[in-house]
Amino acid sequence: MKKWLSVVGAAALMGSVLSGCGGKDEAGNEAAKGQDKPAGVVTVKILNFKVEIAEQFNKLKDEYEKTHPGVKLQIDTLLGGDDYATQLKARFASGEMPDIFNNEGYQQMDAWVEYLEDLSDQPWVKDEIPLAKEPTTRDGKVYGMPVGLEGLGLLINKDMFAKAGITETPKTLTQLEEAAKKLQAAGNQPFVNQFDNWFPLGFHSANNAFAKQSDPNTFIKGLNDGSTKIAGNAIFKDWTHLLDVMIKYGNKNSLTTDYNSASTQFATGKAAINQGGNWLQPVLDKLNPGMNVGIIPMPINDDPALNDKLFVGPANNWVIYNKSPVKKEAKEFLNWLVSSETGQKYLTKEFKFIPAFSNIKANPADLGSIGAEVLQYIEQGKILGWHWAKYPDGAAQEFGASMQRYIAGKINGDQMLGEFQAAWDKMKKK
Repeated sequence: MKKWLSVVGAAALMGSVLSGCGGKDEAGNEAAKGQDKPAGVVTVKILNFKVEIAEQFNKLKDEYEKTHPGVKLQIDTLLGGDDYATQLKARFASGEMPDIFNNEGYQQMDAWVEYLEDLSDQPWVKDEIPLAKEPTTRDGKVYGMPVGLEGLGLLINKDMFAKAGITETPKTLTQLEEAAKKLQAAGNQPFVNQFDNWFPLGFHSANNAFAKQSDPNTFIKGLNDGSTKIAGNAIFKDWTHLLDVMIKYGNKNSLTTDYNSASTQFATGKAAINQGGNWLQPVLDKLNPGMNVGIIPMPINDDPALNDKLFVGPANNWVIYNKSPVKKEAKEFLNWLVSSETGQKYLTKEFKFIPAFSNIKANPADLGSIGAEVLQYIEQGKILGWHWAKYPDGAAQEFGASMQRYIAGKINGDQMLGEFQAAWDKMKKK
């Protein structure tokens, strides 16, 4: 923690160029900021990573404040990736820490754990599903409340697939390329790729190769102790072939296509396939209500048993700053979110989150078509994990930059994987 505190200045708070899941703006800052408050009213400051739910979160705030007149919620929603982390560190350095913020767990939690409130005694902990609990559990203590579960894969426009004569889900790389050829022959652009940013590359795309190792955790442990390598790994080599298919059948300006542009092109039928997950459902619902959208796996080779799976994990986690003067109110809000009828309704119907708690039952129709299909994969056990939170700090950004050089044709696949290896070796804990 001390390492980065020395380089974070208060001036970083003024930065408004944001990157990550999407474009480059700050979204959903509350008008309530700076307003006079009645005596006895406390403000709980929330720094939210999930830009897709900014509008819905502000509606939930109004609902909460109606039934909790002594509490005001101040919600700042920042786009993810570098700038969420940068803003959070800057707020810490300047003494402006939010009371509730997001943390992905694993390596990211290790960097913050000394500043996180122990939530082990909270009533919702007993209902947390094991998959969601692992990232923020240390030494038997629970430090985070999962936001929800999300599935990552390739989103598809089912109507465009049907019109192109694609009747079966592609489960191998050859089948995916055949589908792309059919879409192209029907006059459609197969893929729209958002390659302007390291986030969907270094996190989401690269995860494919980590998750499909025979034992991802052992593989990552081996990278840290030097017993395994990314360079020369067969699964990583296969993964580059998926990237090749996406580039070949995708938009030519992918390195300047951002989150908003990619989402709009996909929602309006300008492309049939977009890498993403059920977090995009609220965005697509707004851009094209009733869109016939689904999700399929991201095959890297022709092994259907390996590839017919989605990547599923906790969307993120809510954590509480342990020096917050309103810890009690922050805990009450998080508990209300997962235990009250109103909170649960927002989580499933408005946010479209797949619940990470056994006591919350979601109607597939409420989750939207993407979430409903992700839920089917979960129920069938056809899932692999999310591993980017286990990367060394800064490695994902380096991966993304290497991938952009590969996409631009400046390096070949072996060179890209060599750069991955060098980045890991440079940034892993010594």
